Amino acid sequence: MSSRLSVFFYAVLCLEIGVVLTVLPWVPHGWLWGLFGDWGNNYFLLLISHKAGYGIQRFVASGWVRGAVSGLGVLNIAMGVWELVNFNDSVRRLEAATASTPRQSPVETVSNDEVRAVKTDPLSDYPRRNR
Repeated sequence: MSSRLSVFFYAVLCLEIGVVLTVLPWVPHGWLWGLFGDWGNNYFLLLISHKAGYGIQRFVASGWVRGAVSGLGVLNIAMGVWELVNFNDSVRRLEAATASTPRQSPVETVSNDEVRAVKTDPLSDYPRRNR
């Protein structure tokens, strides 16, 4: 059941990130009651461009960068759709991967009477390079 939920939530996350990355660079200033600002005129971008130079702001506000970010969004949407279409196959592969990994044994409890010696590896045993 956990593998099914993992695959489902991964697909939903891919779809959500894809929609945000596809739409956000092209949202006009003041859209949705002023909740979203302009892509090339936000606080963090202005702060970075003030410290590093205003060429960064012009570069991020260009259509090339907006198109690249939207392309990443479309790629994320495609990944989410592919995961939903191949849901059963992805679940089977995830279950096979988790079943093939060896599980670690639980931590052994040591009573107060038993003391285990700790083997250390001091640095003085290593050969030194003379340069």
